[in-house]
Amino acid sequence: QVQLVESGGGLVQPGGSLRLSCAASGSIVSVSSVAWYRQAPGKQRELVARLTSGGSTDYKDSVKGRFTISRDNAKNTVYLQMNSLNSEDTAVYYCNAYIRSLSGIGSYWGQGTQVTVSS
Repeated sequence: QVQLVESGGGLVQPGGSLRLSCAASGSIVSVSSVAWYRQAPGKQRELVARLTSGGSTDYKDSVKGRFTISRDNAKNTVYLQMNSLNSEDTAVYYCNAYIRSLSGIGSYWGQGTQVTVSS
């Protein structure tokens, strides 16, 4: 069984920074693309950043230049460095990963971590 566990969320002032982590565990064979999504109250979940196994990245326009997605394959961990945060970044952040495990291939989600940007 595969699990994704996020950490690093919290309360930060406008202009501040946070780094989110998402660690995958279980009977993992390989991890292909990884991504971070977010969902603000009353809004749909949206893609924030994606990183393919080949190293290509894709970012939501409003976070380009402020957020950076990265991964540590040895640790099966993906990160989201968030700088210059503003109130519109307030949301629950979820990591997602396509993982090949001993049971097959699947898309997995973490439980979410709250990010609140407020003075």
